[in-house]
Amino acid sequence: MSNMPDLSALEQKLGLVFEDHALLMQALIHRSYLNENPERTPASNERFEFLGDAILGFLAAEFLLQRYSEKSEGQLTLLRSSMVRTETLAEIAARLELGHFLVLSHGEEADGGRGRFTTLADAFEALLGALYLDQGLDSVRRFLLPFLEEMAQRFQERLLDPKSALQIEVQGRMGITPRYRTVGEWGPEHDRTFRAQVLVEGEVLGQGEGASKQAAQQEAARQALKQWGLETALASDGLLGPVGKEHPGH
Repeated sequence: MSNMPDLSALEQKLGLVFEDHALLMQALIHRSYLNENPERTPASNERFEFLGDAILGFLAAEFLLQRYSEKSEGQLTLLRSSMVRTETLAEIAARLELGHFLVLSHGEEADGGRGRFTTLADAFEALLGALYLDQGLDSVRRFLLPFLEEMAQRFQERLLDPKSALQIEVQGRMGITPRYRTVGEWGPEHDRTFRAQVLVEGEVLGQGEGASKQAAQQEAARQALKQWGLETALASDGLLGPVGKEHPGH
């Protein structure tokens, strides 16, 4: 392969030594390269990405369960969602300069593929899959541990309000960010009440009211979490605070 990356340099960057370099090589091959070079025999990294995604989800859940015995299932679910979402994995991959070693088509590279979040996140998951096939689960666990510790510490601080919790959950499930809109306000100037809705892809997930637009958005997010079955578990251990009162329409 004419544009084979320097695998030794990558191993040094990762702090890993592969026994089978063909596995590491396959983890770096983006499907666009094979589309442009159909005569090449190595497969793309998509199958390794599938495996790495499953391994990452398991190891993140295992880590959280062992590290945070005091947290509820709802908290653990939100933490795991934040830790395995595309943006988080892409950030780790960028820190490891993984994009520099990817094998892309000319068109994909010209289109900024080396820095694309989805491409970086997929490559990181493919790397985990390759490492598992090369050395087993314990090696993947050791490699991931510093990243899991850093991510858990960072994201547990963001799970203190409904909007942050909902954003992590929506991004983890759908890869997009929820949007808020104010749909009503009433009352005297010194005692206004606002109603807000939270939407994902045009669908209203929740609606809430409050004494400010921000408070109304927080309540809308709380109601969305409740619809997903997460609000009760979180509120029971104080993460989201007391459940807001639902108001009749005005």
